[in-house]
Amino acid sequence: MTRSTLALALAGSLSSALATAAYAGPVSAEYMSGKEKCYGIALAGQNDCAAGPGTTCAGTSTKDFQGNAWKAVPAGTCTTMNVDGHMGMLEPKEG
Repeated sequence: MTRSTLALALAGSLSSALATAAYAGPVSAEYMSGKEKCYGIALAGQNDCAAGPGTTCAGTSTKDFQGNAWKAVPAGTCTTMNVDGHMGMLEPKEG
């Protein structure tokens, strides 16, 4: 194997590993145990999952406090949360 072939193979392996590590798939039931989905409190790119149409999953919200993006919070605390003047909601809201 030549040096350039080896370098290319290593670069491909590293790229694949980084892409896999960056992917955050669906939130597991284990992760959500004792938690609830709290909409409207996540900052851009910091939602846990399902940020509505046009997004895939974790880290895909496009703006702060996006109404259809959620964070997992301890059960029973969402509606009492106030993040920079934005109250947490148990149901998604457009915008």
